Amino acid sequence: MNWEDECYLLSKRKFRENGNIINIFTEKKGKIDGIVYGGNSRKIRNYLQISNKLFVVHSSKNENKIGYFKTELIKPVSPLYFNDKERTSALISVCSILNILLPEGQPNKKIYHSFENLINSINLDNWIILYIFFELNLIKDLGYDTNLNQYKNNCHDILGTKKIKIDGYIYEVPSYLILKKTPNNISKNLIKKSLYFTRNIILNKFFLPNNIPFPKSRVILENYFN
Repeated sequence: MNWEDECYLLSKRKFRENGNIINIFTEKKGKIDGIVYGGNSRKIRNYLQISNKLFVVHSSKNENKIGYFKTELIKPVSPLYFNDKERTSALISVCSILNILLPEGQPNKKIYHSFENLINSINLDNWIILYIFFELNLIKDLGYDTNLNQYKNNCHDILGTKKIKIDGYIYEVPSYLILKKTPNNISKNLIKKSLYFTRNIILNKFFLPNNIPFPKSRVILENYFN
């Protein structure tokens, strides 16, 4: 089965002496894994970095077995933020979450384009707010609706919070997430509460029920806003 597409690199691991098995997220095919021979060579290793945008050519003689990728770099992403710990953690975090939660071989154009918009906006000053809204939307796109809209009429302070019971859990939810508005000035404390809320929803609804370890990179990201 042969095809080609643009994609983002979600994860990689060593395969034999000089290869890698990579997981990518494509618009047409969804999340797909495959082998990159020579992936540890200097040329390929330099661009085979998490979150980078690639062009891949996939080939496989049997659709039930792992295939092979030829890869080219389209756009570097992670190397632009090597000196920015917060943004680097965010990129690793979102790629880890998608790599774990996305089903294999099932396209989801809505999540793909939402993810791509986040990648393209990570350089903006309000990137962390965009990241938080991405997680909130991802929760819904993966099939779980927090139904925050029903609390809109009771939110009067965009920088405030509300305690809301969702499926037996009490969450402190920042009002701007309920109102779906981006505040002009937001404190580190409110960012922390926002990350804590989306993290716990993702944890309680997707990770804990399936006994899946939660990505450390996501916890590290949250800790930068203490």
